[in-house]
Amino acid sequence: MRTKFSIWLILLVAIMNQSTNHADEPVPESAGFVANLKLPTLGGVQFWTDLRWWYGWRIQQNKLTDQCRLLNPSNIRHFSGSREACDARLAEIVSDGPWPEPPQRVVICLHGLMRTHRSFASLGKRIEKETPATVIHFGYASTRAPVSQHARALRGLIESLPGQPQIDLVGHSMGNIVARHAIGDWQTEGDPAGVLDRLGRFVMQGPPNQGAQIAKRLQSTTVFEIITGTSGVQLGINWDELQQHLATPPCEFGIIAGAFEMGRFRNPLVDGDSDLIVSVEEAKLSGANDFVIVPVLHSFLMDDKDVQELTLRFLETGAFADDGQRNPLP
Repeated sequence: MRTKFSIWLILLVAIMNQSTNHADEPVPESAGFVANLKLPTLGGVQFWTDLRWWYGWRIQQNKLTDQCRLLNPSNIRHFSGSREACDARLAEIVSDGPWPEPPQRVVICLHGLMRTHRSFASLGKRIEKETPATVIHFGYASTRAPVSQHARALRGLIESLPGQPQIDLVGHSMGNIVARHAIGDWQTEGDPAGVLDRLGRFVMQGPPNQGAQIAKRLQSTTVFEIITGTSGVQLGINWDELQQHLATPPCEFGIIAGAFEMGRFRNPLVDGDSDLIVSVEEAKLSGANDFVIVPVLHSFLMDDKDVQELTLRFLETGAFADDGQRNPLP
């Protein structure tokens, strides 16, 4: 019974995630003489990882082919080829200038497992409307590589940003783990761009900070690894190894955990209160400056109006409550 429920739950989560994404089938880009043609992207969003950001221009790498592409702020492909060739083409564009003054503050939004950068579209618009920050939606092929590779891509993107902006982070689910891994890498491998000193505030939405019990219990089903890839396995049976690389953020950070019940129904694969995917206890991380529980399902945290309000308030004040009171975790 539990196995059947597990399979249906995995498929349900995958469908719920895909309902907010569009054209996610891998579509190979043409090469050779069409490399310079300006073409709209044709899909495969979940197979591309952002490597560089420059005022909306992005260099991405396809995790299936290793091919890279250069997109303009309107998501039109301007060039396709090797990473070096895309870097060179972007350098030509940069040299043409002029460009605005570098942003003083950047908010980087990190989506979760099986999601895309579009997950934070609504919240990103609110952040840019209600704060002076520039929002960057970091997209990564969450099911196609281990967390360490996602973290490496995030580090490269942040280190190559124009100027020396303050870096704020907003993560959903596994996106928080990617960010914690990147911070841990800077702490252990060096921080040549001085990013750690520029970290401002970090809001975690539904983070599996203690691993994901549901991932461990679903490990016996081959469907789980097929759908979630290496990263999903790392959140489960390989958590003990993964967590050795995860840092506690050296900046103010707040956690938003979901606790949702549909009548008497609870997910039997997750113990205790949960958003049906991550339990309240799994979301906790010692040292958090603030912690709040909301009655919202995991997949809808970033789109919930109250969660958006909490996120904006913490980014601006360092507290979730409008009176400034905090609920820190020891």
